[in-house]
Amino acid sequence: MQTIPFDLEGDHVELNQLLKLVGLVDSGGAGKALVAAGAVRVDGAVESRKTAKIRSGQVVQLHGVEIRIS
Repeated sequence: MQTIPFDLEGDHVELNQLLKLVGLVDSGGAGKALVAAGAVRVDGAVESRKTAKIRSGQVVQLHGVEIRIS
Protein backbone atom coordinates (compact mmCIF):
# COMPACT_ATOMS: atom_id res chain seq x y z
CA MET A 1 0.00 0.00 0.00
CA GLN A 2 1.32 3.44 -0.94
CA THR A 3 1.54 5.92 1.95
CA ILE A 4 1.23 9.69 1.53
CA PRO A 5 2.13 11.91 4.50
CA PHE A 6 0.01 15.06 4.87
CA ASP A 7 1.02 17.89 7.19
CA LEU A 8 -2.08 19.61 8.51
CA GLU A 9 -1.76 23.39 8.63
CA GLY A 10 -4.85 24.12 10.74
CA ASP A 11 -7.18 22.31 13.12
CA HIS A 12 -8.72 20.09 10.44
CA VAL A 13 -9.26 19.56 6.70
CA GLU A 14 -12.50 18.42 5.07
CA LEU A 15 -12.32 14.90 3.65
CA ASN A 16 -13.25 15.79 0.07
CA GLN A 17 -10.67 18.62 0.05
CA LEU A 18 -7.97 16.34 1.47
CA LEU A 19 -8.41 13.94 -1.43
CA LYS A 20 -7.97 16.87 -3.82
CA LEU A 21 -4.97 18.34 -1.98
CA VAL A 22 -2.99 15.09 -2.10
CA GLY A 23 -3.80 14.60 -5.79
CA LEU A 24 -6.02 11.52 -5.59
CA VAL A 25 -8.90 13.35 -7.32
CA ASP A 26 -9.08 16.31 -9.69
CA SER A 27 -11.77 18.20 -7.80
CA GLY A 28 -13.64 18.37 -4.51
CA GLY A 29 -16.73 17.15 -6.38
CA ALA A 30 -14.92 14.00 -7.49
CA GLY A 31 -13.88 13.46 -3.86
CA LYS A 32 -17.50 13.81 -2.73
CA ALA A 33 -18.57 11.20 -5.29
CA LEU A 34 -16.00 8.69 -4.01
CA VAL A 35 -17.09 9.28 -0.42
CA ALA A 36 -20.76 8.84 -1.40
CA ALA A 37 -19.87 5.57 -3.15
CA GLY A 38 -18.34 4.21 0.07
CA ALA A 39 -14.81 4.01 -1.36
CA VAL A 40 -13.11 6.05 1.38
CA ARG A 41 -12.15 4.78 4.83
CA VAL A 42 -11.09 6.86 7.82
CA ASP A 43 -9.30 5.00 10.61
CA GLY A 44 -10.43 1.71 9.05
CA ALA A 45 -14.18 2.50 8.87
CA VAL A 46 -16.12 3.54 5.76
CA GLU A 47 -16.75 7.29 5.96
CA SER A 48 -19.98 8.58 4.40
CA ARG A 49 -19.71 12.25 5.42
CA LYS A 50 -18.25 14.11 2.45
CA THR A 51 -17.03 17.03 4.55
CA ALA A 52 -15.94 15.02 7.60
CA LYS A 53 -13.32 16.92 9.60
CA ILE A 54 -10.04 15.05 9.34
CA ARG A 55 -7.61 15.81 12.15
CA SER A 56 -4.00 15.06 13.03
CA GLY A 57 -3.36 11.39 13.80
CA GLN A 58 -6.07 10.03 11.51
CA VAL A 59 -5.48 7.72 8.55
CA VAL A 60 -7.51 7.96 5.32
CA GLN A 61 -7.54 5.10 2.79
CA LEU A 62 -8.65 5.12 -0.84
CA HIS A 63 -7.87 2.60 -3.62
CA GLY A 64 -4.77 1.14 -1.98
CA VAL A 65 -3.40 4.54 -0.91
CA GLU A 66 -3.06 5.50 2.73
CA ILE A 67 -2.91 9.18 3.77
CA ARG A 68 -1.39 9.76 7.21
CA ILE A 69 -2.34 13.08 8.78
CA SER A 70 0.19 14.82 11.03
